[in-house]
This record gives sequence, structure tokens and C-alpha cells, in this order.
Amino acid sequence: MKNLRIGILNGDDIGHEIVPASVQISRAAAELHGVAIDWQPLPIGRTALDTHGHTLPPQTLETLKTLDGWILGPIGHRAYPKGPNAINPHPILRKQFNLFANVRPTRSYPDIGCLHDGVDLVIVRENNEGFQPDRNMLLGNAEFRPNDEVTLSMRVITRTGSSRVARAAFELARQRRKHLTYVHKDTVFKLGCGMFVEECKKLAPEFPDVLVDDVIVDTMAMRLVRDPQTFDVIVTTNMFGDILSDEAAGLVGGLGMAPGLCIGDGNVCMAQATHGSAPDIAGRGIANPYAMMESTRMMFEWLGHSRANPGAVRMAASMSRAITEALGDSQARTGDIRGKGNTASMTDAVLRRIRA
Repeated sequence: MKNLRIGILNGDDIGHEIVPASVQISRAAAELHGVAIDWQPLPIGRTALDTHGHTLPPQTLETLKTLDGWILGPIGHRAYPKGPNAINPHPILRKQFNLFANVRPTRSYPDIGCLHDGVDLVIVRENNEGFQPDRNMLLGNAEFRPNDEVTLSMRVITRTGSSRVARAAFELARQRRKHLTYVHKDTVFKLGCGMFVEECKKLAPEFPDVLVDDVIVDTMAMRLVRDPQTFDVIVTTNMFGDILSDEAAGLVGGLGMAPGLCIGDGNVCMAQATHGSAPDIAGRGIANPYAMMESTRMMFEWLGHSRANPGAVRMAASMSRAITEALGDSQARTGDIRGKGNTASMTDAVLRRIRA
């Protein structure tokens, strides 16, 4: 069986702490299950700007084309200096590799400060169009200011984009509890959200075993706070998904508990936790590595199935068990989730459980 080729992109700030922690536990799980991995460290972000003159060096992008997947740490692009080479790498990576679905799970664990018990849902967010002006145009920008009094932002919704993210969500729902909720606001955005709703409805007959319902986005914001246990898989457009997934993370301990996996119709995937780069705590060794670890675990599970690599599937399962058990250790887990530990102690706790 061919070696898996995996990129390591630390990103910015706490990325230099939580990505190495995720690689460390991945190496241990891979060794246990006999999974051969070629690791490829690659420059990205502010460090790459300082060393290579670009936040996304061309050689990094070219190497990514040869890989099966990569771990991308948080990117602190708001703090980048102004300049043509100080760009946000996120939209380029998502568009370049057609990573149109951002899969963001939310799960509650005991004793870590969750607002609700029994939460186990996944938000599938469309990734490459919508309102975000840095990714919804081939050339140019969908946000512009024709005069000093007016700013215009254009939202892009396509049938192709809506259909493919909806299909990814339907397929995920079929693997889980067979319940899909599509979220929109077609009461106001009759054409934009209306098209998204149309494509969701078109696909439903192909999945007769999946219960399908829909919720208006502002109602969903309320229901996530009130009764999140009633949801399984949620699919929505780009900006709605971005906001709702952060809200969902707040229910279960914060952004340190918010993993994510970017997938598409290609042959690669990108492990990318939801949270930002947290410069205020960078270098202090207290960042919660859960989200990055779980994102990495999701990547290996996806690769195990897509590459017919059963060892990678077993590897991901052992990582899942070890991470969950380590979260139950208050001495090991980090302070943001009612723990007394730090990044290193959480990493060590996961490693011990993998090796056990």
C-alpha cells in the first residue's frame, strides 16, 4: 500500500504549538497501526513571509498538489503587514483544490463546561462562494465602493455549488443518524437562498432513508442555543455556516473544541480547525490542542476510506478513543475547558492512551 503523503503547515501563533502536537499523536497512532506516512513540512503564513517573502510561497502550493492531505494550523492574516505578498492563504487553498465543503462537528463532553449535554451535530458549510469577496470571483473582488457613501457586497450562489455541498451533507447524514436540516433565509433572499433550497429539495428523493427538514437561519441561531440535541447534520451557505459553527462551538466549550475538515470532489483534504490563531496566548503553552487533533483525526479517517487504507481508519479510531479519554482527565486538559493542564499535558495524555 502506498505511503500517505501529508503536509505540515503550522500557520501562525498557536499553530506552532497545536500542529506539532497533532503530528506527534498522529505519528504514534500510525506506528501502532502500521500506516506509512511521508511527512512534508511546508512554509506558510507570517513565518513564510519573513523567510520566503510570501505568506503562500509558490513552492508550497506546488508541493501541496503532490500530497494526499495536509494539516493547516490557524492563520492570523488580519495581523499581516500590507503588501501584495502578504495574502490570506485560505481562499486560495480552498479554490485551488476545490475544497467546497467545510465539515465542522460539534460534540459535548462531560465536565468541560458545555452549555448542553448530548450535543452531537455536524455543520456542513459551503466553502467557495457566498458573500465572502475573497473567494467568490475568478478575478476581481465582489466587494467594492463606487463612491465614499456607498459600499456594495455581492453574494454568489450557484446551482453547482449548492448541489454539491448538499450532496456531501446528505451522504454524511446517511452515515450518521439519517437526519438532514438545510438552513437558509429564502423568505428574504428569494433568489439566492431560493436556489440553494431548490437544490436541496432536488436531491432529497435520492436519499429516501434520510429525514429532511429546513429551518430559517435566524430561527436556527435560536434553536442552537435552545435545543441543539435535535439536530444531526446541518447544511447551509458559506456565511451562515461560518457564523453558526462558531455559535455551536460556544455551546461545547469554545473554539478550542471546534474541529473542521475541508473536502471536495478531488483527491485531497485539508485538516483545518475552526479557531483563529490566538496571538494573545501564543508561546505560553496553554492553547487547547483538541480542535487541531480532532481535525487531523478526521483527515486520516477520510483518507482511510478514500484510499481504501484500513490501517488509516483504525489509526483514526485509536486517535478518537485516546482524545476522548484524555478530555476526561482534568489534570491533563487545558484551562479553557475546566482543566489544570496545558498543551503539553493534553498531548502527553493522548499519547499515553494511544500507546496503551
